[in-house]
Amino acid sequence: MEAIENIIGTVNELVWGPPMLVLILGVGLFLSLGLKLMPMLNIGSGFRQMWKGRSGAGSEGEIPPFQALMTALSATVGTGNIAGVATAVFLGGPGALFWMWLTALVGMATKYSEAVLAVRFREIGEGGSYVGGPMYYIRNGLGKKWAWLGILFATFAAIAGFGIGNTVQANSVADVMEATFGLPHWITGIILMVLVALVLIGGIRRIGQVASALVPLMAISYLIAGLAVLAVNLTSIPEAFTLIFRHAFSSAAAEGGFAGAAVWAAIRFGVARGIFSNEAGLGSAPIAHAAAQTQNPIHQGMVAMLGTFIDTIIICTITGLVIITSGVWTSGESGAALTSMAFSETLPGIGGYVVTIALAVFAFTTLLGWSFYGERSVEFLFGGKAIVPYRVAWILAIPLGATVNLGLIWLVADTLNAMMALPNLIALMLLSPVVFRLTKAHFEQGKTVS
Repeated sequence: MEAIENIIGTVNELVWGPPMLVLILGVGLFLSLGLKLMPMLNIGSGFRQMWKGRSGAGSEGEIPPFQALMTALSATVGTGNIAGVATAVFLGGPGALFWMWLTALVGMATKYSEAVLAVRFREIGEGGSYVGGPMYYIRNGLGKKWAWLGILFATFAAIAGFGIGNTVQANSVADVMEATFGLPHWITGIILMVLVALVLIGGIRRIGQVASALVPLMAISYLIAGLAVLAVNLTSIPEAFTLIFRHAFSSAAAEGGFAGAAVWAAIRFGVARGIFSNEAGLGSAPIAHAAAQTQNPIHQGMVAMLGTFIDTIIICTITGLVIITSGVWTSGESGAALTSMAFSETLPGIGGYVVTIALAVFAFTTLLGWSFYGERSVEFLFGGKAIVPYRVAWILAIPLGATVNLGLIWLVADTLNAMMALPNLIALMLLSPVVFRLTKAHFEQGKTVS
């Protein structure tokens, strides 16, 4: 096992090295500038489109635009927002939060572009459902000579799902359930397996319905609890921001149980955990947005970009500030245990339960969203006949993931994230003229063009 971990660690260092971080941030910055910062300047318009998109009646697609966003958020709002942020601060210091913000700001343009292309180049699958995502906009937008890139993405996505969207989620929930309620890992795994199986029977429509009910409720509840902690620690907030900006550009010295971190660690873990959380650039979210009931790629793109804003700028920021203002970031704890400690320090008696329940619900919805991404990927590769076997494997992997070592899971998930992002980022660069043209036509002429 140690040899395997060493091999994966070596690959991880390679794929998450400077070239990948430059590529992720570079593509996001290129798209942001090409769109003239439209995503950042039109957040309000995005929320209006989301509100109008609660019903997609009369439009082509599978689920309303709002449900498409909630499905995408169900896959992104998960352990990355609770355990991932804590891990980033533990390994990279408070400065990691700054790099998460930067990744999210340019990631809004990335997520917007992904959704625009997903709707523009989607098609009708074998079962009559609308299918789309990077593998489809690569094939339909770039042509057959680039088909291998789409196959590469779908392969990585189908496998990566078992890391970022399955075993990581199950393991994190099992950890906090044992710490809070003394529930054995295997029991948590069985419960999650049964609940996920019951929802997956209904396909994307059932996933959309469950996500649109659970995600807003749990996100708002978690934010209220986080704001309560920040209200108690109000006087510590200015110092928290000072630490964040200072350590974003200078090394964080060892303190208490914190081992210290160089600037490179803040950048690396901030960007990596930011991508793990909001998935901008991975190409996962456009698979959900391709199913939206809309005929306007720009409208869905504006809805989609809110996923990155809500996930990282709002939810991850609350988690990070709670950890830093509570003073526990130097305790030596990491992951969900660190976030739980931060809430418990300020809200004794209930803080730990808030994190446990939030993590359980977030992880449950992530298991649902990523199962859909994986199914669409294997459908692209092998046809509709592959969906049921993949779904069975997905369900059976949940209790297994709940009982294995978390460190190795994070390492595998991190590695697969990068490998999955590469084909998508290449496609976004090559298809960026399409995004720019569609966006310009929409805002200047009030209509879209082919």
